[in-house]
Amino acid sequence: MRHRRFPVSDRPKIVLPADRYFDPDPQQNEIAQHLYTLVADLPLICPHGHVDPRLFADPEYTFGTPTELLIIPDHYVFRMLYSQGIPLERLGIPRADGGEVEQDHRRIWQVFAENFHLFRGTPTGMWLTHELHSVFGVEDKLTAESAQAIYDQIAGQLASPEFRPRRLYERFNIEVLCTTDPATDPLDHHRAIRASGWGGDIRPTFRPDAVVNIDTPGWQQHIAQLSDVAGIEVNSYRTFIQALEDRRAYFKAMGATATDHAAVTPYTEELTEREADAIFQRALHGKASPEDARRFTGHMLMENARMSIEDGLVMQLHPGSYRNHNQRVFERFGPDKGGDIPIQTEFTHNLHALLNKYGNDRRLTLILFTLDETTYSRELAPLAGHYPAVKLGPPWWFHDSLNGMRRYFEQVMETAGL
Repeated sequence: MRHRRFPVSDRPKIVLPADRYFDPDPQQNEIAQHLYTLVADLPLICPHGHVDPRLFADPEYTFGTPTELLIIPDHYVFRMLYSQGIPLERLGIPRADGGEVEQDHRRIWQVFAENFHLFRGTPTGMWLTHELHSVFGVEDKLTAESAQAIYDQIAGQLASPEFRPRRLYERFNIEVLCTTDPATDPLDHHRAIRASGWGGDIRPTFRPDAVVNIDTPGWQQHIAQLSDVAGIEVNSYRTFIQALEDRRAYFKAMGATATDHAAVTPYTEELTEREADAIFQRALHGKASPEDARRFTGHMLMENARMSIEDGLVMQLHPGSYRNHNQRVFERFGPDKGGDIPIQTEFTHNLHALLNKYGNDRRLTLILFTLDETTYSRELAPLAGHYPAVKLGPPWWFHDSLNGMRRYFEQVMETAGL
């Protein structure tokens, strides 16, 4: 595959003004720059994220090729390309059936570069451009003509010791980084990090979705795994709760400070132990209904709030995503392939049961996130402006952007404060 190569001097350059995210009004710009200088050199504290802990467990871990780092694992990137008619196979995304996909990482990178203009105006484009320039030192804009030279530049750096995950952690001045881990995870990578003597602070976050959402595919297998890691035979609702409490204690002993929960809706309901066990038994036998799943998930949000009051773990709730909306992509490539779509979300009625029981208890910290921006001023800000337990999470996912932050700030500050 041959590509036209322009002289370096003729290629368009990346230009990133230091004040590119600040208000253009001179007075506000000056204030913004002053405030930024006060915090720019402070260490990063990353309380929520999805970094794989194995990156830090192995001191010699490498990211592979530029394509393996920036395209194949990143649904923010390939969902945009797919939306413009580029097949995921052409981007090297592995198929669930092992079917043929593009294996030439340079070809994949070339497709990415030829279509990089699609990311103009998006937070993904802003971050990628910043990453190319500030992390890898790339000076030329990513285009069809510059693609292969930039690929070579990044590949060379990724092969160097300076681009091992631990070295980057130190270079980026990270103080603490939290991962997100299933309740059934034995946390072997976290143990390896601790045992290595390395000074980085990588902490797990307890995510029990796969075992509390009884409509999860393979739920019975997840319960069997929970039994194994907790050392408790989980055959009833009572032993299920015991196993969850055991796992939370283990996560906390490994440095966890928070839990994370995903739900289609933030519906909450308190069941009696008898009602909860009846649903649990139906689920064990594969006979639970969609209504059973809705009620049990709602009840388990209540139970996890209770546990957070007892063990002090912060509770994060991320509702409102229709997962794997594109059935064809899900069947061919599996989950987390860019097909998750925000849905309308209601908090006031759905959280009423939980907040009336636990929302006045200051020992609970419940952080609410949303993909439905219409709830900012109508529901979330008033809830956080009243209940001591409620805090608002920052703009999330589709709204994790400059404009998303502005919309959030304008709609929540007057009611919930800073």
